[in-house]
This record gives sequence, C-alpha cells and structure tokens, in this order.
Amino acid sequence: MDDLHAVLRLKSGDINGLDFLISKYQGKAVRTAYLVTQNRQMAEDVVQDAFVHFYDRVHQFDERRLFEPYFMVSVMNAALNAALRENRILPLPEEADEDDLDLLLSRSLSVESEVERSQLNAEMLSLLAKLSPRQRAVVVQRYYLEMSEKEMSEVSQTAPGTIKWLLNAARTRLRVLLEAGRIEE
Repeated sequence: MDDLHAVLRLKSGDINGLDFLISKYQGKAVRTAYLVTQNRQMAEDVVQDAFVHFYDRVHQFDERRLFEPYFMVSVMNAALNAALRENRILPLPEEADEDDLDLLLSRSLSVESEVERSQLNAEMLSLLAKLSPRQRAVVVQRYYLEMSEKEMSEVSQTAPGTIKWLLNAARTRLRVLLEAGRIEE
C-alpha cells in the first residue's frame, strides 16, 4: 500500500489506511516535533493530535497533494504552537535520541569519524536547545524536512523575508554558540 491508497481507504471508512500512515510516519513525525519542542511527551502528544486532526478532516484532503509534506508541515506547525504556548526553551535531556539530527550530519565510514559525528550530533542537539522555538522550527524545516525557503514561506503563510531573517538569525546564533564552545575548550 502507498500513501495515496491509504488516504483513499481512510476516506472510504477503512481505518487500516490510518494504521498504515501511522506506522510509516509516526517516528519521523515525533522526531520532527521533538526537535522543535525539546520535550518527548509534548512531541508525542503533538503527533497523536495531528493524526487525529487528519482523521477528522480526511474528506477535506486533496488526494493530488502528497501526504508526507502536508502531514509533516502540520506536525511542525503544531509543535511550534505547543512550544510557543509553553513559552520556554527546555534543555535537552542527556539521553537525547542520536538519530534526531542525522540529516544535518554526514554519514561516516570509520570508527574515528563515527566518534566525531556522535560528538557533533550531541553538540548540535545542545545548541538547538538554545534557539528560540521559531528558530528551531525553521532549522528543522530547512535541514531536517529539507523544505525550500519558498515552501516554508507558503506553508507558514509568512513573508519570505521573515523566513530568510529567521534562518539567518538561527544560523548566526548557532555559529556564535559553536565559536563560544570552541573558545572554552
């Protein structure tokens, strides 16, 4: 079964369509929400609510659209709203999921480069926690969901200049934090 068939089955009343979508996208959706909220339970709640919201409105979904980008943007927006409601930046737990930033890091082949990647991953997770929720959201959209600035602007109904500014501010903040960390070493 593919996404289109799952959506069509769901529209016809077959709940197995939703089961398929959940099994296929729940992990990625939770990681996406977690990168923004920095809270595992909140991320899981956001994703559960996003699936319920989709189920409730499945008849309004246009099958010509791809499900994954549509759903991931919904998760991203819900996670951002949840993080903003909390109005705080939460520190990452020590046991942060190492896979959370794999798309931001290159794959390594040797044991030595694997150790370096693991250290960089932990450092990036720590640095992401120091960004504002909106900055984290645009970083996740751009580098984890691989959305273009135009797509980000369209789905968030935010001016392209604002998206560029948020990305630039996030990158600048990350650069400053990286340099400050290297000076301390």
